[in-house]
Amino acid sequence: MTILRLKDLRKMSSEEREKKLSELRVELTRLRMMSKAGGSIEDTSRISELRKAIARIITVQNEKSKGRE
Repeated sequence: MTILRLKDLRKMSSEEREKKLSELRVELTRLRMMSKAGGSIEDTSRISELRKAIARIITVQNEKSKGRE
């Protein structure tokens, strides 16, 4: 999966951002469960990538809601 860029996130509609946010949260939860259960994760850096992508989406949503674009 590619890294989400801010310019791409700003081009998305709010529904697309919400959908992407829920997908990323589900994937993050799945990876955290696997690591806590003792399973091996192929790419351990994926967890931090997901956290950053989620933060980016939330940041863009907050900007849009406060009228800053």
